[in-house]
Amino acid sequence: MSLKDKLPGQLGFGTAPLGNMFRAIAQEEAQATVHAAWDAGVRYFDTAPFYGSGLSEIRLGEALKQYNRDDYVLSTKVGRIILDEIEDAAARDLGEKSGVFEHGRPNKIINDYSADATLRSIEDSLKRLQTDRLDIVWVHDIAQDFYGDQWLEYFNQARTGAFKVLTRLREERVIKGWGLGVNKVEPCELTLDLTEAQPDGFLLAGRYTLLDHERALQRLMDSALAQNVEIVVGGPYSSGILAGGAHFEYQKASPQVIAKVEQIKRIAAAYNVEVKAAALQFSLANPAVAAVIPGASKPGRIAEDVAALSAVIPAGFWQAMREAKLVSERAPLPIDEVKA
Repeated sequence: MSLKDKLPGQLGFGTAPLGNMFRAIAQEEAQATVHAAWDAGVRYFDTAPFYGSGLSEIRLGEALKQYNRDDYVLSTKVGRIILDEIEDAAARDLGEKSGVFEHGRPNKIINDYSADATLRSIEDSLKRLQTDRLDIVWVHDIAQDFYGDQWLEYFNQARTGAFKVLTRLREERVIKGWGLGVNKVEPCELTLDLTEAQPDGFLLAGRYTLLDHERALQRLMDSALAQNVEIVVGGPYSSGILAGGAHFEYQKASPQVIAKVEQIKRIAAAYNVEVKAAALQFSLANPAVAAVIPGASKPGRIAEDVAALSAVIPAGFWQAMREAKLVSERAPLPIDEVKA
């Protein structure tokens, strides 16, 4: 069974914003956003212990507990243990994401991808989520953006620890599937080359978007599809810059990125296209992509995401984007599906 068969549709909800990503949001607003997603028909929810040191999981669990557990798919991540110990958020070394969750809980985070830590992480997540089971588990952030030159050490710890545990849990039907949840292509490539690990998919954040997709096209998408390992695209709005925000790659966007986004906006305006619609439909046009999971911290954003999926985008827009070299010649486009 492919990852697409395990997911209830192409649109999910990425709940990093519920962990107070970039800003503090009220509990009521967080709950209303989850309920808005549910009311809009979203039935796939993704979270992680890392998001606000457990805050996203706590808020998501509180919101979802009123719904039938059989009616939705839930994924979270392993690799981080959240302690009761308090830590100064400013002192944390979180790679490219340093400061992203400074408004989250102050609990200390321990990086650990061993077998024992994986089982503990799952147990802790179940408690925070107030549920009895997880559907999909992603191994979180074993990549260069967090660990620099040491990333292969963490990858190998996961290979001998988390990968084996999650494979066993899948075989025992405790979970439906597992894979990596990362912001870089390289760990996915390396995992595909392993003979002892057979992931169901990858949650690839920010690497297959309108702003950044060339490397994934060159090195991952075709090989993943050939092995029936499908992609969930996280961060389809590139940390928010494609949805009217100011961030790219979890930081304030550079002038160069802003200029590129403005170029996209001009073409979109000429064809009366919403950039959010173009972003979601671009990601989903690749046959390796099983779903997109944009994040939201306001109920109104959910309706925008749902509308974006069904928005009509004229072929001329995509042609103009190609002529401006804003999308790769290698990238499948929605107009290609129409032609087929």
